[in-house]
Amino acid sequence: MTLVCFSHLRWDFVFQRPQHLMSRLAAKWPVLFWEEPVGGAGEAWLELREQGPNILVAVPHLPDGLDDQARDAALKQLLDTQLAKAPASLIRWYYTPMMLRFSRHLDADCTVYDCMDELANFRFAPTQLADLEVELFDAADLVFTGGHSLYEAKRTRHPSVHAFPSSVDVAHFGRARGQRQPLAARSAPRLGFYGVIDERMDLDLLAALADARPDWSLIMVGPVIKIDPAELPMRPNIDWLGGKRYEELPQIVANWDVALMPFAINDSTRFISPTKTPEYLAAGLPVVSTPITDVALNYGALTGVEIAGDAGAFVQACERAIISSRQDQDAGWRAQADAALSDQSWEKVVDAMTLLIDDVLVARVPMSSVYYDYLVVGAGFAGAVMAERLARDSGKRVLVIDRRDHIGGNAFDHHDEAGILVHRYGPHIFHTNSQDIVEYLSRFTQWRPYEHRVLADIGGVKVPMPINRTTLNRLYDLELNTDEEAEAYLADRAEPVSPIKTSADVVITKVGRELYETFFRGYTRKQWGMDPSELDKSVTARVPTRVNTDDRYFTDSFQAMPAQGYTAMFAAMLDHDLIEVELGVDFEEVRDRIDFGTLVFTGPIDEYFGHCYGKLPYRSLDFRHETLDQEWLQDVAVVNYPSEAVPYTRVTEYKHLTGQRARQTSVTYEYPCAEGDPYYPIPRPENEALFKRYEALALATSDVLFVGRLATYRYYNMDQVVGQALATYRRHATRLAAAVKDEAAIAAE
Repeated sequence: MTLVCFSHLRWDFVFQRPQHLMSRLAAKWPVLFWEEPVGGAGEAWLELREQGPNILVAVPHLPDGLDDQARDAALKQLLDTQLAKAPASLIRWYYTPMMLRFSRHLDADCTVYDCMDELANFRFAPTQLADLEVELFDAADLVFTGGHSLYEAKRTRHPSVHAFPSSVDVAHFGRARGQRQPLAARSAPRLGFYGVIDERMDLDLLAALADARPDWSLIMVGPVIKIDPAELPMRPNIDWLGGKRYEELPQIVANWDVALMPFAINDSTRFISPTKTPEYLAAGLPVVSTPITDVALNYGALTGVEIAGDAGAFVQACERAIISSRQDQDAGWRAQADAALSDQSWEKVVDAMTLLIDDVLVARVPMSSVYYDYLVVGAGFAGAVMAERLARDSGKRVLVIDRRDHIGGNAFDHHDEAGILVHRYGPHIFHTNSQDIVEYLSRFTQWRPYEHRVLADIGGVKVPMPINRTTLNRLYDLELNTDEEAEAYLADRAEPVSPIKTSADVVITKVGRELYETFFRGYTRKQWGMDPSELDKSVTARVPTRVNTDDRYFTDSFQAMPAQGYTAMFAAMLDHDLIEVELGVDFEEVRDRIDFGTLVFTGPIDEYFGHCYGKLPYRSLDFRHETLDQEWLQDVAVVNYPSEAVPYTRVTEYKHLTGQRARQTSVTYEYPCAEGDPYYPIPRPENEALFKRYEALALATSDVLFVGRLATYRYYNMDQVVGQALATYRRHATRLAAAVKDEAAIAAE
């Protein structure tokens, strides 16, 4: 497999995304980086140079005076001649649709359009660019965008568009911090910019800044492209330094006090997502920018980033930034910036892109020619744990499939249009008392400490849930000061029921009928579609009642969220040479076209057996996701609504879970329903009896392992699913080892 990258930028061009991505993708595939041609040659020839491990840069040299047809023919011949020396399998990666003209004939296993900018809006854009982009959208398997605003502009034009804002090499730019000279040691503040200086630059703003503060030194680093150098404002306090190498940048910015992004607000900047924003912050510099959409969206909430729209406001913002730069003893804004950058890396971007490409490549492999030791149905917790253990621990070849178009099952999370990490299927909060499970999952993720808190809305009054002493005091205007007083209060209202059989019995026995009706009855009716008196006692037994003031929803010894999200954790679990993943496919279709040994089934057990005894009852959920143009909606991540007058059961606000900062906020409203994906087994005796009939069939099916919530008809927490999968694997591995030992003994006889 060879990755051919068609770029309108030179490899040695400092300010570019392709160099970062291709350097890392070269660890997986050989990269041929195809640059724009240069003229002046007597005849067409291809200049090749090794740029690094597994990277070959190709620069076509063409005679002057060729028309478009002759130019494309020459480029096509040079390209075909070079690729004849490479493996036949290709990945095409385009940064510009213009190069499709001479490469559209290539037979590629995957075609990627990595759309960094709206090139049609740039000065001197070719007239045929728009038509070629339409053709590239048709040819592409995947479309990546350089920012969220560009994602919004492109997402309706292709079925697989993904926002990948450019990232940052924190360690590289962080070197500037150790070299910084204090402002007090210099005569004047230094404010700088590096990048391409073209029609996107607001030269009038720059001139106004220089004129307003002649005591400031403005440093402009970068090549001047597509504009006349005579247009540049020449002032005694502006230095135009030209282009510099990437390796030089930390040393250059180490001498600055403030980083500038004086972009014009026009068509050419409408969709840009400047890489330099995180780079400046990594270098420890406060940033002053004009109101570029993606800068404001992703970084505008940071104290170290100022957004200013006109010359006067820009000057004032620079003054505040200089003060921030002087406050070296108060590094609060830098710590905030570091936290925002902590989950950004080019490696993370490449890992996510590679996973998408691998999905395309796997889907095109003729499965009938491949044998898998195990077929794992379901890419959620149970399936991912089983696949990881079978591959990494037992060396088995595994195919993981899922009918959804993503891994992670119900724990799948993704960045929405506002850049906020949201959970598509409602909030998933990880908590456990098992150190073994923590140690296992920690192989695939770092953690962000998080203790979950929930409020219940009781007639407009928000009180802690589960019920605790604070709940009672706030709701009933009491003054219960000790655990003993609260315990006595609840005991006085408790109505003992014997024997305890239903969910209603559990609550009424503990706290009495009034609290039962206030907190549990309406919520349970909405959640389960039936009265608590009709449900097994296990439903409400999961929710404790406390007499202290502990307002945490869980009390487990370990409570945290995966630092990069659940999807990233699943991607790491499934990142193994012996694991392949195929998404958006049905089990029945895959089973008929591949060869495999043992099946791991994590779907509904009744579905596997064709509902031969009838369907097992489940409750489902419908989610309404919204992004609100306000910083926060509620005080905690989740607010419950027990009243039956409110159609939804709870509202989740994700920034509480992720720790992100943004000017907007994203929330999810949950509406329980009878139809849809199966989420919750309905715990009633008759349903358990029906499951037992299916369980008997499962126990008699020796070549299938049934694992997970749906396959065992149990409502498990995430850690319990992981624990069940690990236990299932260990038992299975023990049996495998015993079988191998027996075979060896027989052979020895």
